[in-house]
Amino acid sequence: MSTVPHVLRRLAVCSSIVPALLLSTLAPSALADTTTIAASAPVAAKTAWQETRHGTVVTDDYRWLQKKTDPAVIDYLNAENAYTAAVTAPIQPLADKVTAEIKGRMQEVDLSVPARQGNFYYYTRVEAGKQYPIHCRRPVGASGAYDAQAAEEILLDQNQLAEGHKFFAVRAFSVSPNEQLLAYTTDTTGFRQYELHVKDLKTGKLLGDSMPRVTSLAWAADNATLILTQEDATTKRADRLFRLPLGGTLQQVYHEPVEQFAIGVSRTRDHRYFVLTARSTDTSEVLLLPTSTPQGSFQSVLKREKGHRYGIEHRDGQLYILTNKEAKNFRVVSAPVAAPQPKNWKSVVPHNKDAVIQSIDVFQGYLVVMEKARALNRARILDFAQKNWKTVQFDDPVYLATAAGTPEFSATQFRMSYQSPVTPPTVIDVSMQDGKRTVLKQQEIVGGFDGSRYTTQRLWVKARDGVQVPLWIVYKKGVKLDGSAPLLLYSYGSYGISTEASFSISRISLLERGVIYAQAHIRGGTDMGEAWHEDGMLMKKKNTFNDFIDSADYLVREKWTSPNRLIIQGGSAGGLLMGAVVNMRPDLFHAVHAAVPFVDVMNTMMDASLPLTTGEYLEWGDPNQKAAYDYMLSYSPYDNIARKNYPAMLVTTGLNDSQVMYWEPAKYVAKLRAYKTDGNPLLLKTNMGAGHGGASGRYNAIAENAFNMAWMLSQWNITE
Repeated sequence: MSTVPHVLRRLAVCSSIVPALLLSTLAPSALADTTTIAASAPVAAKTAWQETRHGTVVTDDYRWLQKKTDPAVIDYLNAENAYTAAVTAPIQPLADKVTAEIKGRMQEVDLSVPARQGNFYYYTRVEAGKQYPIHCRRPVGASGAYDAQAAEEILLDQNQLAEGHKFFAVRAFSVSPNEQLLAYTTDTTGFRQYELHVKDLKTGKLLGDSMPRVTSLAWAADNATLILTQEDATTKRADRLFRLPLGGTLQQVYHEPVEQFAIGVSRTRDHRYFVLTARSTDTSEVLLLPTSTPQGSFQSVLKREKGHRYGIEHRDGQLYILTNKEAKNFRVVSAPVAAPQPKNWKSVVPHNKDAVIQSIDVFQGYLVVMEKARALNRARILDFAQKNWKTVQFDDPVYLATAAGTPEFSATQFRMSYQSPVTPPTVIDVSMQDGKRTVLKQQEIVGGFDGSRYTTQRLWVKARDGVQVPLWIVYKKGVKLDGSAPLLLYSYGSYGISTEASFSISRISLLERGVIYAQAHIRGGTDMGEAWHEDGMLMKKKNTFNDFIDSADYLVREKWTSPNRLIIQGGSAGGLLMGAVVNMRPDLFHAVHAAVPFVDVMNTMMDASLPLTTGEYLEWGDPNQKAAYDYMLSYSPYDNIARKNYPAMLVTTGLNDSQVMYWEPAKYVAKLRAYKTDGNPLLLKTNMGAGHGGASGRYNAIAENAFNMAWMLSQWNITE
C-alpha cells in the first residue's frame, strides 16, 4: 500500500469515607510522613528554573518533575496515584461493573479472518483469560481456499513472550520469502523502542541476530538479508538504514541528516523492490533498490522538492505514483521505473478538489484507490484490462470503511473493513472484477447487539469564520433531546489524522446509560481534504480549538446537552486540544478527560534534544522564530493556566510515554492545582508500567478504559 502520511508525535469525595494517603508539599528532596495525613491533594514543590527566550526570562516552577531518574519524581507520581485511588474509591464498584459489561460483550475466544500469503493462510487468535494474541498459519488447501482442518502452526505466542513484563507489544512481523524465517520486533516498556528478533520457523529457535530500536524492516529475495531502519536513542527519529546479513556483520547503508525527516523501509507488493521513504510533514522522497540485489545502492525516484509529497507502487516495470504535485488532494500517475520524471507521467487518477486520496493498492490486474470525501471513506477500483472503475461506498449517514490487508499481488479480492457507530466491525471481500461483496465475518457481540435501538446521524456546525464543520453523533433511542442529556464530545484535530465514525464495544455502556456520544471533525485532520489539515496547523492552529468550542456551543444551543452535562475527551495532541479549550472556555464544559496530553508545548518544542521535537516544527512551528514562538505561546495550555475556575479534570498518562513525556501532564496538574480557584476535582493517574497507548494486555486495557468511563459517569451523577 502506498501512502503519504505525516510524521506523527505525539469528583469531590468527603474525606471521612476515603482512606488515609499521601499529602503535603512533595519536594524534590523528600516526602512528608504519610502515616498520619488525611486525604487531600498532593502539592508539588516549586523550584527555581529560568531560561531566556527571545529576550524574555521564562520561569518553570515544576521543571524538576522532568528528571525521571530522581526518586522524588517517582514519589510524587505515586502520591498522585494514591490520591486518585482514594478519591475515586467510591466509584470503583462502578468501574468494576463497567469492566464486567465490556468483558461480557467480548468474544474471549476468537479468530481473525485468515489472509493468504504464499503457501499459507495467516491469522491471529485469542484464548479465554489470555491478554495477548497468538500468531498462527495453516497451509493453503487443495483448492487454494482456507482449510480449517489443516495443521496449525503457531508462529508467535505473545502471551509466552510477555511473561514477566508489565508491558508487551509486537510491531514488525514479517515472514521471509521462503516462508521459513520470521522477523519481528518487541517492546517491553511502552517507550516504543522495539528490538529485532529472527525466529527459525522449522526449529522454533531464535537466531543470534538482534538489533535495538528497529522501526521498520524488509526481507531481501535471498531469504538471508534484512534491510532495517533504526531510530536515534535520544531523539527517537528514525534516521539510519542498515543491511543485516543473517549471521553476518551489520552495515550502515544510509543516514538521513535533515532533522525534520524520518525514514522507513518496506517492499512493493510484488516484492520486486525495497522502498526507502524519507518524509517530513510537507515533503517526501522515495528511493528504490531491487530486493534481488540487497548489496546494491538505493536510487532516488524523484529528488526531494520542498512541498512535494509522494509514494510509489510497482507493476510490470511501471511505477504508480501517488503525488500532490499540482494536486493538493493528490492524484495518481504512472511512469516507467527507468524514467519516473514528471515529463513522463501519464494520468491514472486525476486530482479531485472534493476528495483526498489517502492510499493506493496496486495488484497484478487492479488498482484500488482509497479516498475520503466530506468525512466519509470510499474505495474505487480500476480494472487494468477492462479499463473501467467500480466504487465501493456505503449508505449509512456516517461510517468507516478501510483497506483491511490484501497481501497477495495476484489477488482478485480486495479485503475491506466496514463499521459504523451502530454496526460492529465487518470484514468484507470485494471482487475487483465485478464489485460483488462477500461478508466474511462481523465482530460478535456476546449477548447480541441490535443497532436499530440507537440513532446515528451527521450534523454540520457553522464555525465562527463561516466554515461548515462536520460532526457525528450516536445515542439510544428515547433519550430526551431537551438539553438535559449527558453528552461526551471527543476530537483530535492534528497531523492530518481524521476523526472516524467507528464502532466501540465499550461505548455501549455509555449509550445504555443515556449518554449521547459525539465526535467533531475539526480542522487539523484531513476529514475534508488536505486544506482541512493546513487550516489547522502552524499559524492557523487556533482554528482547531475554535472549531471544537463552536461544536460544543452548537450542541448546547440545539439542546443536545447543556454545559453542566457536557464532558469532553481527547488524547495526545487531542489532549492539547483539551488543555487549550478549557483555558479559553472553562464555563462551557462540566468535566474533562485528557489522556497523555501534549500540554507543555513550549518547554517541549524549545528542547531539540527531546524525542520528536525538531520533526514537528513543520506541524506546530519552529519556536526559535519569534512569530511562531509568540503564536504557540498564546495557546500552550501549561503557559496559559490562570487564576480562575476550571472544570473537573481527570488527566491520565504513562511513565514510559515516548510521544508525550509523562512530565507534561504531571507538571500541568501541579500548576493547575496551584492556580485554579474552584473546588472541582483534579486527578492525575499515571500507569507506571506503560507508555503512550496505555496498558498493553486486552483485559488490562479494558479495566483502564472502564475506570475512565466510570469517572465520567460519576461526573454526570450516574452511579449504576
